Amino acid sequence: MPLFKRNPFGHILFLKRIIIQVMGVISHSRYRKFNNLQIEGSEIIRQLPDRNVLFISNHQTYFADVAAMFHVFNAALKGRDDNIKNVGYLWKPKLNLYYIAAGETMRSGLLPKIFAYAGSVSVERTWRNAGQDINRQVKMSDISNIGKALDDGWVITFPQGTTTPFKPIRRGTAHIIKTYKPKVVPIVIDGFRRSFDKKGLMIKKRNVLQSMVIKEPLEIDYENENIDSIIEKIEFAIEQHPSFLKVLTPEQLREQEEFIESRSFWGSDNKKKETKKA
Repeated sequence: MPLFKRNPFGHILFLKRIIIQVMGVISHSRYRKFNNLQIEGSEIIRQLPDRNVLFISNHQTYFADVAAMFHVFNAALKGRDDNIKNVGYLWKPKLNLYYIAAGETMRSGLLPKIFAYAGSVSVERTWRNAGQDINRQVKMSDISNIGKALDDGWVITFPQGTTTPFKPIRRGTAHIIKTYKPKVVPIVIDGFRRSFDKKGLMIKKRNVLQSMVIKEPLEIDYENENIDSIIEKIEFAIEQHPSFLKVLTPEQLREQEEFIESRSFWGSDNKKKETKKA
């Protein structure tokens, strides 16, 4: 690879590789030591084409979700089955990997700007800006940039556009799918909200079970399926359809919390039992 070869957005691939490697080494312990990331579906990653793949996922933090996907995707491509042991898989990371993020977020400081160089396709949100609800037109340059990224490789998007669960799917995602006809791969994540702060930079709680489930690509009739149908498929695929909502009694909530605790790693559950016996 020529030293100063650039991607379609003008980013020097050599620098992008270094950023991914450095940030990957720094963040690795967040999913392997302080918390435990359990993965399902790594084999699906290896079956995907090198370009025009759109990953859709629910969203829980600004940056930790994407960082985990960079780890999981690269580990899977290096033959790891549902694990990210040994960060050596980042020696030659996938460089045509992008993620869609709000331009406002990626301009908010030095660290986000560094993250942006690692693969952000920044877009201007049409519904919110600087903490205020707005209503503005979609920038066609944003759409074309997403198409450019898909033409070059893989793109991660969070179609709800927010870390708040069960918010509506933004119609723009369905329009992108209709326009560029990518292979659409759903991902469902959990545990990131409990283990990190909202930005996903600070560890809020340790020994949390994090999960990432990679599902089979969606079957979509790009020519005949309408926007509403695609949106509904996305809602079900990333488990954010209203039917997934249920009202839990206090007892059910307590049982759920105890179940989550029992699945913690590092033998914390065994320590509790030993403490009780003592």
